[in-house]
Amino acid sequence: MPLYKSIDLNSQTIVKVWKISETLESLLSSTDLNVESLKRIKGMNSELHRRAFLSVRMLLGEFGYSDSDLFYDSFGKPYLKDGKHISISHSYNFSTIVISSIEVGIDIEKQRSKIIKIAPKFVGYETFYLNKNDPSQIKKLTWVWCTKEALYKLYGTPGINFKKHFMVLPFSTESNNTIAWIVRGHHKLKFIATFVEFEGFGCVITEPEI
Repeated sequence: MPLYKSIDLNSQTIVKVWKISETLESLLSSTDLNVESLKRIKGMNSELHRRAFLSVRMLLGEFGYSDSDLFYDSFGKPYLKDGKHISISHSYNFSTIVISSIEVGIDIEKQRSKIIKIAPKFVGYETFYLNKNDPSQIKKLTWVWCTKEALYKLYGTPGINFKKHFMVLPFSTESNNTIAWIVRGHHKLKFIATFVEFEGFGCVITEPEI
């Protein structure tokens, strides 16, 4: 499957989404992996994870990068050799990359009822406006989770707590963005969270408010 979606979020930030429909063999034949990536993919037990890993390399190609242009720090945060900021996510049969000249985070998740059960682990401040009787509860919880996960990827600091340190301000299901905060000690950082939805998946991109 070719590129599924490309979004110019603003003048600095581009998002690309891949729908993973190819076989593992087809993806392997279409990607040129460096030694480290070959080691990583051989260590993956799940074929779905292998295909997702390879589809991310396909997305890199859509941006004009190769696998060798990507590297990770000791915490697993990705970087590009040219200094551009990158964030990566995948869920089931979709993978996505955002590349920007400013710090950025991205997360994609399938909207599932399971999120209601795990909500107490990541919902803190948001309990003030989330309603368990709201028919759109699953969608809203997915947006909150994706926003916090994207913030975590952007911030990249050990010891951060989704429930304690991240705040997602109220939004409606018709919204395409909201404001989110990282509050940790004396540090208060403000971000814009942009929502994208397709085929039952929620995707959130977080950037600092400039």
